[in-house]
Amino acid sequence: MKKLESSLKNMLLVLTGVTVLSVALLAYVNELTKKPIEEANAKTLNEALKQVLPAFTNNPVADCDTLFSEKDGKKIADFIIYPAKNGEEWVGTAVQSTALAFGGELKLLVGFDAFGKIYSYSLLAHAETPGLGSKAADWFKGEHSTDKRGIKGMNPGEGELKVSKDGGQVDAITASTITSRAFLNSVNKAYDAYKGNTATNAQTGASQKNEPATAPESAQADSVTINQ
Repeated sequence: MKKLESSLKNMLLVLTGVTVLSVALLAYVNELTKKPIEEANAKTLNEALKQVLPAFTNNPVADCDTLFSEKDGKKIADFIIYPAKNGEEWVGTAVQSTALAFGGELKLLVGFDAFGKIYSYSLLAHAETPGLGSKAADWFKGEHSTDKRGIKGMNPGEGELKVSKDGGQVDAITASTITSRAFLNSVNKAYDAYKGNTATNAQTGASQKNEPATAPESAQADSVTINQ
C-alpha cells in the first residue's frame, strides 16, 4: 500500500475526521448522561421542597411559576415559585432565589408558610470557601446554637433581614460577613417574590397564585413524596 504523502491536505483531513468523531462521541455521552442528571436534579429539588415546606399533597414542581426579567434583550429567570397545598388548603410557598456572594453565586430555596414566616431553607448550590461560606447550608437554621443566627420562624415582611454588624437581628457566619449578607439578601428577595412585590410579577400573575385568602389552621412538618 502506497504510503500517504505528508501534506497540509492530509493533515486537514485527519484533523477534520478527529473533530467529527470527537463531537459525535461527546453528543453520545451527553445523551447518555442527560436523563440521569435530570433525574438526580429532580430528586434533589423534591427532597429540598420536602425540607423547606409544611406537609403538602400537590406537586409544587408541576404547579411552579417563574418570574423573569430582561437584560440585554435576554430573559433571565429571577425566581421560581413553588406553591404547596395540603388537599385544597394552601399551606405555603417555596421560592428559588440567587445572590452573588464572595466566591460566586448562591442558589437558595426558601420555604414560607401561609403566614409569611420562614419555615426552612435549603442551599441548593454555592461556590464559597469550604469551612467558611459553605457553612450557610446549616448556619442560619440555628438548630445547634443559642445565638441569634437562626432565621426560621422570622417574617421578612416585619423587617428586612440583616446581619447584626449592619444593625440587623441575625449573627453573620464567622469570618464570612459578605456571604452572610448575600444569603440574607437572597432571602429578602425571595420573600418579595413570595408576596408578589417584584417588578416582573405583572408578567406572570404569581401574586394572585401565592397570596392566601386565609391562613391554614395547621401546618405539620411531615411531607409527602412528589411524583413527577
